[in-house]
Amino acid sequence: MAFDIGIIAHLRCEQDEFVRIAEMGFAVCQLQCWNPGLYTKESAEEIAKKSKAAGVRITTLWTGWTGKTIWDFISGPSTLGIVPPQMRAQRAKELKQGADFASLINVPAIITHLGFIPENPSDPNYASVVETVTDVAQYCKNLGLGFWFESGQETPVTLLRLIEDVGMPNLGINLDTGNLILYGKANPLDALDVFGKYVCNLHIKDALYPTNGRELGKEVRLGEGKVDFPRILSRLKNIGFTGELIIERERAGERQKADIIDAHRYLKRLLKELL
Repeated sequence: MAFDIGIIAHLRCEQDEFVRIAEMGFAVCQLQCWNPGLYTKESAEEIAKKSKAAGVRITTLWTGWTGKTIWDFISGPSTLGIVPPQMRAQRAKELKQGADFASLINVPAIITHLGFIPENPSDPNYASVVETVTDVAQYCKNLGLGFWFESGQETPVTLLRLIEDVGMPNLGINLDTGNLILYGKANPLDALDVFGKYVCNLHIKDALYPTNGRELGKEVRLGEGKVDFPRILSRLKNIGFTGELIIERERAGERQKADIIDAHRYLKRLLKELL
């Protein structure tokens, strides 16, 4: 089983991310951007040049959005993704800008967090979320792109229902193993039973469940949390998964780099045992 293992690169003007990634021993990455102002033709040309020179393949574009964001259970539902009505139009526009840029850098899909999708399909806000997702998905489809959703802020059944209700062939899931635990929504292994056929790639992250009703759980080093990586990798093999494993460690500095390198070793050992 030869899953490609990579990390997240950030679209920036001030440094060459791809040299850093190659020096850490990776040949693939997921490009992430929270600033739509960087989606220029000149930037796309520079990225193509630098990634090729470093020997790093870009798997997808993780497409962020502008505006206030609070990552918790209290203010998160009203600030994250395209679910908040007051932010939806602007963020849908930014996702389309990301799709245009993804087309320029020749990646197969864009990824984003949709936000706290209403779990009740009768919620008045749900139908308009479906409408917006359909609009962005159609825009991506016209460009030959997939539109994939990072898991975590909704239960697996809710995300599955949204995909079914939109009904577009280019929809997929970026399964974040840690997020489902951080948000207390599901066990990622069990989530594969619900939406496994839509999983196109993964964020490899470990975490502990929330211990209060206001704050997310705690992200931890791989192997120190609740994610059962051996069984998840085995399940992915069994369902015919062929995407990438993108290591994500949400901390800064040298400690982040060390944890990513340790995670890489850990994953390679697990994959070797599965062969």
